Amino acid sequence: MSTTSSTGVASKKAYVLAILFILFFWQVAAWFLPDFLMPDVHVALGRLWQELGSGEFYQGLGNSMGRLGAGYGAALVAGVVLGLVGGTLNAVRSTLKAAIIILQSIPSIAWVPLFLILMGFGNLPIIVVVAVGAFFPTALSVMNATESVERVHIDAARVMGASRAQMLKRVYFPAVTPELITGAQLAFGNAWRALISAEMIVGFSAGLGKSLAYSGEIADMTGVMTNILVIAVLAAVIDQVLLERVKHRLLRYQYL
Repeated sequence: MSTTSSTGVASKKAYVLAILFILFFWQVAAWFLPDFLMPDVHVALGRLWQELGSGEFYQGLGNSMGRLGAGYGAALVAGVVLGLVGGTLNAVRSTLKAAIIILQSIPSIAWVPLFLILMGFGNLPIIVVVAVGAFFPTALSVMNATESVERVHIDAARVMGASRAQMLKRVYFPAVTPELITGAQLAFGNAWRALISAEMIVGFSAGLGKSLAYSGEIADMTGVMTNILVIAVLAAVIDQVLLERVKHRLLRYQYL
């Protein structure tokens, strides 16, 4: 088995064990608490099985994935562009980096009231909140990586007459790709949390966050724990199956 395959298998095995570990302590808590406060694991899994057979579940899942894809994708593109441009312009680099660090400290959920006032209820404010949550770590990771590009590579490209656009494409972008991939994985965590939080507050159309909020409003603890389980497992699957696969494909030379 190759190093890449063995590393991937070990990582997925760790996630499976972590999920089993969490479920075990959940069940221990359920033994000591009343059913209306903490349902047994098998009860929540039974509810999940029922949900998997309903069209409403897949509608909410599709809505959430659409919002995540739009916001996360826009954040990656904008973060790479701003990170590369800002990292190569010495005049504004420090100021721009400081601004990103300051804005990054604001929780994504804090932007929801502002975007609701500006954009009204709908998908757009949720998508923008997701984009904001993912944008800052992406841009910051690209800027930091841009600063560490070997000076000899930059000078060699300039001597060969490379334009600024060619420098960005041929020198900077390949050099920052490893940091970009790492930043993109960190950004996904921010985007996912921003998505669920925004859906819980905005409550527009079906979605994972709205389903969780509704279960809490009617004191349906089985529904609450079922939704939390779905949110946690789905995030792990996206990270390990999709993002890790992209990471290994783009950085396969590091796993040889």
